[in-house]
Amino acid sequence: MKFIDLFAGIGGFHKALHELGHECVFASELDPVLRETYKLNWGKDINIHGDIRKIVKDNIEIIPDHDILCAGFPCQPFSKAGKQLGREDERGTLFDEIVKILEARTPKFFILENVRFIAKHNNEETWKAMKADFERLGYDVDHRDYSPHDFGIPQHRQRIFIVGALGKNALQHFSFDKVDKHKKSIVELDNFIELNPANAKKLPKANQDCIKLWQELIDALPKEIKIPGFPIWGMEFGADYPFEEIYPHLLSPKELGEYKGNFGISLKGMTKEEQFANLPSYARVDDVFPDWKQRYIKQNRQFYKDNKKYIKEAVNKIAELPSQSWQKLEWNVGDGKRKINKYILQFRASGIRIKKPDFFPSLVCTNTQIPIIGWENRYITRKEGLKLQSLQGLKLPENDNAAFKALGNAVNAKIVKLIATQLLEQEKKVNGVAKQHHSYNSLSKTYESAK
Repeated sequence: MKFIDLFAGIGGFHKALHELGHECVFASELDPVLRETYKLNWGKDINIHGDIRKIVKDNIEIIPDHDILCAGFPCQPFSKAGKQLGREDERGTLFDEIVKILEARTPKFFILENVRFIAKHNNEETWKAMKADFERLGYDVDHRDYSPHDFGIPQHRQRIFIVGALGKNALQHFSFDKVDKHKKSIVELDNFIELNPANAKKLPKANQDCIKLWQELIDALPKEIKIPGFPIWGMEFGADYPFEEIYPHLLSPKELGEYKGNFGISLKGMTKEEQFANLPSYARVDDVFPDWKQRYIKQNRQFYKDNKKYIKEAVNKIAELPSQSWQKLEWNVGDGKRKINKYILQFRASGIRIKKPDFFPSLVCTNTQIPIIGWENRYITRKEGLKLQSLQGLKLPENDNAAFKALGNAVNAKIVKLIATQLLEQEKKVNGVAKQHHSYNSLSKTYESAK
């Protein structure tokens, strides 16, 4: 069967469908670096196009007839980590380009991937509108959330997978329950990470020193005192600025000068600008604080009050760290061993996140949040990243920033393959194409040598 690969990245959908014996007849990717990488992975002769909006508007006839439309359309407009603008965002309207292609070419099937929040966005109105578009075009539609860790791959990455088949009740042969039968309860981390790989990027000394300071704070706590499960916001240690009925932005410099900001620094005698510079970034807003923020502030101030005598010396050092994100810690390992370097780490805007060494956090499209193997003081390698996305054998952009951005935007090929196997099984039987396409055994030398 013939498929098209939209928002193609390095070719996660392509890998899955190719291994099932199907042929890519059209691809598009906006990023020129990824277009070149796509060619390296799937052959220099493949004609991968650029901006799909321009193609649909000016030259839709170049998109050939096809059986399957695949698209991991941009997720940022719908992500909880973003502004959640949905289809109001310019990138959100890229979904409309998919609809136009479905209308013009009427493929028998489609497989789409996005952040799972899309189904909840705008009180589910976004999803209802999307579903209505599919049904208007005559497609039977279903969806389900999956993460690689559901299938034995140690990465937490919840995504929604949407499938469609043309015709009334055209999905009656398909069930996500059949996909669920491939789920695995055991994840073998050792199969996905290497032991001290030579090409691994070491964690910079400044980051290692930061971890040592937080370890010093943890070591200072008596064993009977639990490490908080709520986010630890060091800036609140010693602070007393108002955050409930009265907020910093409502006070004059003189009034705010009666309080203390980050790590107990006095705000007296400062301009309002200087006072705000000495408040946590999340407190510099012209709005009320939501309940969850008020709760964390209370918890942190009480924790410091109760344990000041133990941790004050370490806190004074943490206060000197260059970034507020480094002054926050997320201890997500409960009563596990109290040694940070025993775990998988991430330096995030929300703080240094400590995770149990069984699953990696979701790969994201920024190189500042590459997961860290704590016990080896290194970032995961490109090869390990490919394994976590089931993209073994593919090449990545030479630049590490571009490489991990590509991995963060990629679709997990194993999940796509499992879904596509079930979705296309009936069609393959009807058309007598149960055998895999011969090209699967004759991948390009480039692809084979990358394994």
